[in-house]
Amino acid sequence: MDEQQRKAFLKETFNTVSTGYDGNALRFFPESAEHLASTLTLRGDEQVLDVATGTGHAALALASRLPQGRVTAVDFSPGMLEQARRKTASLNVRNIEFIERDMQKLSFPASRFDAAVCAFGIFFVEDMAGQLAHIAGTVKSGGQVAISGFQEDLFRPLADLMFDRLAGYGVQEPTHTWKRIATEAGCRDLFAQAGLRDVRVVARNVGYFLEDAYAWWDVIWNAGFRRLVGQLTPSDQERFRREHLEEIAALATTEGVWLDVGVLFTIGTKA
Repeated sequence: MDEQQRKAFLKETFNTVSTGYDGNALRFFPESAEHLASTLTLRGDEQVLDVATGTGHAALALASRLPQGRVTAVDFSPGMLEQARRKTASLNVRNIEFIERDMQKLSFPASRFDAAVCAFGIFFVEDMAGQLAHIAGTVKSGGQVAISGFQEDLFRPLADLMFDRLAGYGVQEPTHTWKRIATEAGCRDLFAQAGLRDVRVVARNVGYFLEDAYAWWDVIWNAGFRRLVGQLTPSDQERFRREHLEEIAALATTEGVWLDVGVLFTIGTKA
């Protein structure tokens, strides 16, 4: 598919999963957002840009650290933004503005913000270095830019079992663009290409025990794998679900099913 088709497909995917994106099985999103926000050195009065905000996890984490500041949060999915606005209103948070906008065309004035973040979003663009430089262009000289991305062992062995079983149904494992920055070296190289300096990379595992195998299905259905399972016929999908959850249940301990979520937080300074 061409770039416009790919972008339309991604938007449709995120609109579809938006209502389940804040589910308990995906609680690594808000936890990692707190860590991402903590990587920035903030006085509390800054203007901060949150790119690909999704349902607003990073925006909310930043807003709580900016009592005299403001977060501008952008995403191209109206479904995700609807959830973000609803959640923010329910928490009575007033220093976030949500804007529906393509992150490849931010259209903000140069040096508009004191800092910018992008949580689990940079790898949706083929030219990651170009996208990171585009984000950095909205930040003042000396300002901070931070991203989060996954480590190589994400969701293993659960995801490996899922991909292996899907292959038996003729559904092939996709190319994982996020793996290009799934190491410290990859992150440092990305930031160097984007012209950022004083780069730091912090690794943290924000994994946890899922209550049972059905909670893993919530992850599959709401965190980007639905489009793969959706390639199956309804009868095959139900059979796949039953077979796969049986093998996941076999991994359970008295604490539950471990969900491994290694995250890399990369922070740099605009020259």
